[in-house]
Parts: sequence; structure tokens; C-alpha cells
Amino acid sequence: MVAAPTSDWRGRWLWLTLTLAIVAADRAVKYAVERYTSEGFRRDLVPNIIVLVHNVNSGIAFGLFSESASRWISVLLIGSSAAVIVMLLWLLIAGWAGDTLCQAGLALIAGGAAGNLLDRLLHGGVTDFLELHARSFIWPAFNLADTAITVGAFLVILDLVHGGQHASRERV
Repeated sequence: MVAAPTSDWRGRWLWLTLTLAIVAADRAVKYAVERYTSEGFRRDLVPNIIVLVHNVNSGIAFGLFSESASRWISVLLIGSSAAVIVMLLWLLIAGWAGDTLCQAGLALIAGGAAGNLLDRLLHGGVTDFLELHARSFIWPAFNLADTAITVGAFLVILDLVHGGQHASRERV
């Protein structure tokens, strides 16, 4: 059964504001990294754990396709990102985004995707600035937009799991 859309416009504006805040914060931090460091910059923030870096990723997650000379990869990334952002914003504006956790998650995902899309449009790639280390393991560099997407996906999954338990209790 499909849930009916919500009619709370204040809530919808809250999520759109969160989306724009993520884009603004992501762009501000990336601007500072781009302005005050050069590409390839590295400095330990917490020795052997958190490193401030300045990398530009022209590919997708974890640098996949970053070495590709094909212009189609860039066009595909920009087009698919724009389509996902439009779809997520439509779900939020139309009131079809589910419960509060799901709405927050979709707003974070939309904001993160928009932040990375803006980077691709401005620079042809995404500026990443944090790297995490745990002994010999190094997590690839990421940024605030990536973090928003990850937290947003976690909230959507949590809503699906929690919502599924809630719905199954109602059926009993």
C-alpha cells in the first residue's frame, strides 16, 4: 500500500532548507581547502587517524573511472546526479518522502549530491579533503557532501527498518 502525501508545508521547507545548508556548508569548506591549499596537500589533524588533504576526484566513489579519458563519463555523472537531485527534491516538495527520518535522509542525500554536482560543474571533478587512517588501512579521501550522502542513506535505511517493524505491528 502506498502512503498518502503529507500536507505539512513547514516540514517540507525545513528539509529544503537542510538541503541548501548542506550545499552551502560543503561549498564553503571546499572553497577554503581550494583557496588555502594546493592539490596534493596533506597535513595530519589527528596523527595517524585524520588527515586533511586536497584531492580532486573526476570519477565516482573511491576514484572509480577517474583515469577515464572519455567525456561521456563526465556527462553521465552530471546527468544522473541532476536527475537524482530533481527526483529527491520532488519527493520532498510533493510530500511523498515518508516519515521524518526518511525526509531528513533524502534531504541530506539531495544536499550532498547537489554539492558534488556543483563541484563537477565548477571544476570538472569533486574536491575531497578528509582521509581516515586506522593502522595500515586508509579510507579514501571524502568531503562534507559525501558524509551527508552517507548519513542520509543510513537514515533512510533506518526508517525502512523501523517503519517495517511499525507496519508489521499494526497488521497484527
